[in-house]
Amino acid sequence: MPRVARIKSKSRIYHVIMRGINRQIVFEENEDCVKFIQTLQKYKAISKYRLYAYCLMGNHLHLLLMEGTEPLGNVMRRICSSYVLWYNKKYDRVGYLFQDRFKSEPVEDDGYFLTVLRYIFQNPVKAGIVTKIKDYKWTNYTDYIEGSNKTDTDFVLDIFNTNRERAIRSFIEYINKTNDDKCLDIPGKRQLTDEDAKKIIKDHCHIYNALDLHKFDVNKRNQYLKELKEGYGLSIRQIERLTGIGRGIIQRA
Repeated sequence: MPRVARIKSKSRIYHVIMRGINRQIVFEENEDCVKFIQTLQKYKAISKYRLYAYCLMGNHLHLLLMEGTEPLGNVMRRICSSYVLWYNKKYDRVGYLFQDRFKSEPVEDDGYFLTVLRYIFQNPVKAGIVTKIKDYKWTNYTDYIEGSNKTDTDFVLDIFNTNRERAIRSFIEYINKTNDDKCLDIPGKRQLTDEDAKKIIKDHCHIYNALDLHKFDVNKRNQYLKELKEGYGLSIRQIERLTGIGRGIIQRA
């Protein structure tokens, strides 16, 4: 079946999603996230694209960017090839890491641009990984608040207000507002049932019963909790319900 042509954006701004092949985890450790962000910075300088938002999850990622001197397809091939080469060497593996074709949608106006921006930054909250956007390390949310020049924050803040202090206040209020935003997402993504989640916990942690997770020493238990949240997308509430481990412990893991 022939591929459907990618819809081109008149504004040259796109919301992009990449996910691991067969839903494989693409960020195993913090170092992997750091390396991917460095890769984004490297090719930002080369391809001259503007990077407004990113969010790295366990087995997928979101980007909001504007094409520069190269078309989107070339940019994504550069980023993927560089990261996969490094990742495969680190983990002594071969072959593809990302699904063969990234997903993208054009972003043509300021209203939808801000919707996508909020959607990306709220991803970890809606997935139950954290309860506050600012607590998730692997987005560029804090660039907007701290004035970092690593990503292109001026365009966004100017939409809110030309006065920088007021713009930041409005940005924080808007991004953290409860909403029902709908944007491009991963096909087939669904909320895990408790039975599915139990199986994941038992198989991943090599235990007979999900309640046995609390029997591990603190470091090992917390590592498993982190992997269940970030790698499999289990919500904090669901892990708490199935393992009997307190919400606070799961949040901090």
